[in-house]
Amino acid sequence: MQALSQSFKDSDLISIADLSRDELEGIVQAARQLKENPQPDLLKGALLATCFFEPSTRTRLSFEAAMLRAGGSVIGFSDAASTSSKKGESLSDTIRVAGSYADLVVIRHPLEGSARAAADATPKPVINAGDGANQHPTQTLVDLYSIFETQGRLDSLHVAMAGDLKFGRTVHSLSQALAHFGARLYFVSPDSLALPDSALHELKKKGIKFSYHKTLEEVLPKIDILYMTRIQKERFSDPGEFQNPCLLKKRHLEAAKPNMKVFHPLPRVDEIEGSIDASPHAYYFEQAANGVIVRMALMGLLLGKL
Repeated sequence: MQALSQSFKDSDLISIADLSRDELEGIVQAARQLKENPQPDLLKGALLATCFFEPSTRTRLSFEAAMLRAGGSVIGFSDAASTSSKKGESLSDTIRVAGSYADLVVIRHPLEGSARAAADATPKPVINAGDGANQHPTQTLVDLYSIFETQGRLDSLHVAMAGDLKFGRTVHSLSQALAHFGARLYFVSPDSLALPDSALHELKKKGIKFSYHKTLEEVLPKIDILYMTRIQKERFSDPGEFQNPCLLKKRHLEAAKPNMKVFHPLPRVDEIEGSIDASPHAYYFEQAANGVIVRMALMGLLLGKL
């Protein structure tokens, strides 16, 4: 753990591509150890600045809960309208000031590349909590930890991703991460919401096997993880332009393997039938709860506390 901490201390986390397989596994194991052996004073004296220029529930609250439960403190904002950006202040200036107040900065912003720009504005560690339709690396860490928790391994799993794969930044990050572990991937979406060519190109370069599908029925008997996503209507000029054709019904689960778990980064809209919540296959609320321990472990590593 000491060697892992040395590689992370005072660094930024902007893209999942910044992390090696060993580092991904190290974060998962650090979170596992913290869950088994809580350290309520791990981040005592540390101050987190949460800079959320875009709406968030689970990501923002789990970062705040992680810092508070580990003995630290939090400052920040959850609405760009309450900041000086409304007066014309640049992102760089906002983050430079926030970094001068805190030990660690977490940013969510609607523009792709904003997290990288934020990291350039302050010497303090910056964590990307979502930049437009680009990346969401900490959600991927939560996903990997939850996959390990349910399957007992990360290697050679069969994983389906369904819904909005074009704008779903969690899918972009997770597919990159799973490439380190030789996953077999199944992409279920209409052509108009398919994974971007750039992401597919990276998978091909790494020799990852993947296939395209139109319906969930085609993949359910084969998979270990079903990763559902909502339609990212906020990314469209016409919010009514797309309806989600990938709707999971309870009857679909009759074809699933016993170990198969349903994941969702949330918020859920209508893509998972409510009755599935009580199914042993459902794991999305446990996945969301894991956000606290994983983000606690990550902050502990970036601040040199683990």
